[in-house]
Amino acid sequence: MYALSQQVLRTDVSGMPLEWIDFREAVRAYYLDQVAYTCGVLLYHVHGGHNAISGCRSVVEVNSIVATHGNTHALLKAREHYVPPLSNPALFARDVHLCMYCGGQFPARALSRDHVMPLSAGGTDTWNNVVTACRRCNNHKAGQTPEDVSMELLAVPFVPTHAEYVFLQGKRVLADQMEFLLAHFPRTSPLHRRLSKAI
Repeated sequence: MYALSQQVLRTDVSGMPLEWIDFREAVRAYYLDQVAYTCGVLLYHVHGGHNAISGCRSVVEVNSIVATHGNTHALLKAREHYVPPLSNPALFARDVHLCMYCGGQFPARALSRDHVMPLSAGGTDTWNNVVTACRRCNNHKAGQTPEDVSMELLAVPFVPTHAEYVFLQGKRVLADQMEFLLAHFPRTSPLHRRLSKAI
């Protein structure tokens, strides 16, 4: 069995990834009869109380991927033009903790958000204008464009889709959850190549 901190991937009935939930939220979905089906590995056996009549103890088995019923029409509509919130942890995950200038891989504490077109030159703080940079490269580039300081950008920044963003929010993503999420990434997603190199 896995530690109770292991996240469960929640999807809608069609299998579209929605979010990460903890074991309590998963058990609640089972209790409310919202679970349509499950897949992936068995994560937990969660024991409840004893039935007063039968004396049997309730047990809920929680898998790594749980599909739930519910009206997701609004979610689907929103996802067509979905732009996920930009944060450093999600940005660093998108770029697989690689500096997009020197190519080195670093822990989060050694990374920073770099604006390809500097804010001082009219650049924006959006997914399409930011990359992960180590502190040394970011300091060297300062408030200039990569061309100004003869630095080559190793990859073009991009806006993650909803499924990609769900992946980026995951902590300790299991192999079966990773495989499930990868199937929902666009074929042209740079994450396919980045993740295959990182594994």
